[in-house]
Amino acid sequence: MGIIATKNEEVLGLRGLHLYHSAISLCSMRVCMTLEEKGLPWISHHLDLAKHETHTPEYFSINPNGVVPTLVHDGVVIIESDDIIEYLDERFPEPPLVPKGAGMKEKVHGWLKLATGMHIKAVKTFIYHNKVRRMLQMSDDTKVRYRKLQKNRDLLEFHAKASSAEGFSEEEVAYAGRTLHENFGRVEASLRENEWIAGSEFSLADIAWIPLHFTLIGAGMSFDAYPRVQTWADVINDRASFRNGVLKWCAKF
Repeated sequence: MGIIATKNEEVLGLRGLHLYHSAISLCSMRVCMTLEEKGLPWISHHLDLAKHETHTPEYFSINPNGVVPTLVHDGVVIIESDDIIEYLDERFPEPPLVPKGAGMKEKVHGWLKLATGMHIKAVKTFIYHNKVRRMLQMSDDTKVRYRKLQKNRDLLEFHAKASSAEGFSEEEVAYAGRTLHENFGRVEASLRENEWIAGSEFSLADIAWIPLHFTLIGAGMSFDAYPRVQTWADVINDRASFRNGVLKWCAKF
């Protein structure tokens, strides 16, 4: 479950809940919201993606992908936002964010995997192409440093394209848009039958998808075809966990 070994003595010595995150990271938003829903005290280690503060040997020593978020709980390092929020729900079960009932754990887990499974080729591609590519552009020195640190081929390929003069191809951008609309169509269909994405109770499934809605709107995606998604998002926007876990750090994407 996303738990990794590190030799970083400083991190191994941390006690309590420490979150390495970024204001504009939708994956960070998921974890911040979960911590707030649980009412857990946590210590922020904010990293500025525009300044490439994740592209250091120190950060790669705790997160081998050099991305946020990373949770450290009493010296235990957990990466990947879906793994982190499931870890938090298991370790801190009150209030529960996975509804009781036959098959609900698997159902919620499936919604998490659907969201994270399209992250690089759909979500990141769409957001970078339409919003943040220039903001997060790497200098030549930063590119060299990043290539030395990064071992994940998918991320290397993604950032090579994102940092290139050409950017993403029309085919890649079209694929991203299609994938996003197909999957939000699935969310819309679920919300026709249920109050929340996975059923009658607010859950990790909703926490996984609401930052997608928030950031994709900021990147120019239209949700006019998904009225139930818009209503669902409006309700979550009034939750304290959204205000404190998302808007506190990123008032507008």
